[in-house]
Amino acid sequence: MRAVYRLATREDASRLYVIRRRSILELAPPTMPAAEAQAWASKLTRSGMERKLHELEVWVAEVDGVVAGWGAIRGDTLEGLYVAAEFAGQGVGAGLLGMLEGLMRERGFPSVQAEASLNARGFYLRRGYRVTGPQTPEGAWPIAKELPG
Repeated sequence: MRAVYRLATREDASRLYVIRRRSILELAPPTMPAAEAQAWASKLTRSGMERKLHELEVWVAEVDGVVAGWGAIRGDTLEGLYVAAEFAGQGVGAGLLGMLEGLMRERGFPSVQAEASLNARGFYLRRGYRVTGPQTPEGAWPIAKELPG
């Protein structure tokens, strides 16, 4: 799937909020109870998404002019990666992750740090990440990947 990447704008906030929420509620329940997915999805409000756009570097993946996913970085840390449920499994997340890793590598970071939810852990492990610590009380797994020089 061919995606176009661009920096998110304030006008994207509502769409990115919906993508995150639907991604969690529709894609996470096979690996976590629906109540846990609901609690996780509820941790971010629409105004919280607008704050993320100010505090983080947020990139959008568009497929045929439709926002299909987004990822956020700060320094060497991947702060979030979400794909619209209808685009899951079509390479949007992998492409977006690769683009964000490329930005971090170009900026001289030797590795990427992140936390993976249980449902996304396998996605990251298949792409060269390794678990770097025990599961957090919130259920996330600390992960990292060395970036080739």
